[in-house]
Amino acid sequence: MIYEVTQGIKVSVKTRFEGKIVDQDRICNAFSYLVKIENNSEDIVQLKKRYWAIKDSLNETEYVYGDGVVGKRPVLKPGESHVYSSGCLLLGDYGEMGGYYEMINFKTTEMFEVTIPKFRLVTPQGAN
Repeated sequence: MIYEVTQGIKVSVKTRFEGKIVDQDRICNAFSYLVKIENNSEDIVQLKKRYWAIKDSLNETEYVYGDGVVGKRPVLKPGESHVYSSGCLLLGDYGEMGGYYEMINFKTTEMFEVTIPKFRLVTPQGAN
């Protein structure tokens, strides 16, 4: 599991290759990823938005920006965590994802960015 800490917020990511699927008449590699967001700060925070850069070895980089994560905008008190899973499709045997969350600190009312560590997505064939 890879992780990064920004202003007391720890983001950990674990990935898994799920297999090949057909999507829009293309054979794609399906990956899942599990994200754990831990509030190790002294303040209450809320995840408001997400920004992802998804690099595919056989395709252009895709940028994803939107509200919350999988339909939620979790509020985390000190010591609390939020876990969610999601996934992506790549044309190539390997790729990379990374980005940040926009969060608000309820004490200071300031928005801040929390880094999502870059992580690799690799098929068993791509690892050889």
